[in-house]
Amino acid sequence: MQIHPTAIVNEGAILDPTVEVGPYAIIGANVKIGAGTVVQAHAFIDGHTTIGRDCKIFPFACVGMPTQDLKYNGGTTYADIGDGTTLREFSTVHLGTRDGEVTKVGKRCLVMAYCHIAHGCEVGDDVIMSNSAMLAGEVKVEDKAVISGMLGVHQFVRIGTMSMTSSPRITQDVPPYMLVSREPAEVIGLNLVGLQRRGVPEESIAALKKAYRIIWHEGLNRSNAIAKVRENIFGCPEVEHLLDFIEKSQRGVIA
Repeated sequence: MQIHPTAIVNEGAILDPTVEVGPYAIIGANVKIGAGTVVQAHAFIDGHTTIGRDCKIFPFACVGMPTQDLKYNGGTTYADIGDGTTLREFSTVHLGTRDGEVTKVGKRCLVMAYCHIAHGCEVGDDVIMSNSAMLAGEVKVEDKAVISGMLGVHQFVRIGTMSMTSSPRITQDVPPYMLVSREPAEVIGLNLVGLQRRGVPEESIAALKKAYRIIWHEGLNRSNAIAKVRENIFGCPEVEHLLDFIEKSQRGVIA
């Protein structure tokens, strides 16, 4: 184990022998860190926090600090960072609020500088958060979503898989596979480049294009649009996920 002599690793912390800890980093007593992870200079990891294998924690990243939620009234809460995830400079990941609640960041995520992930968020695998993107409490981000920089997401909002979001503020759910931009936020099209890069089959992309036109351009109300999509498109799992996402929305879906 390579621990710089100026680092502080509290007794009780569990670090794999292959973990590297840089100068002046601080690691709390209830932290667990997996094989191959590098904790760079001045990083701060505390609380009941688990960090997976092959992660990179950059200088001044802060993981596992108590929630800022004023509803917190005690109990043990957690933070969990998946394998292969990178937390860049000054990024923050807070513990949950309710007793036993976990703030989760999935595998192979890139959380760029100054990003914030608040209490109870669930960030999926392969998510990219660009510089200074902020997630309020209880936000859910599905796999492979891209969140642009300088963007704030309201609490309890969901961000759909393979979407790309670049509006400065998001107060409703971002539908899967879509591009969301402008102020106020609106769906401006299908995330074609993202879908192609992720290897989505051409027939599924064609079906999503058709569903997009029906839902966002035919002037139907949401329930009638969903019904028409189901009448005209069959056997496409991506379209089914899109419709299911819309139907389960609690905050409403961006139009």
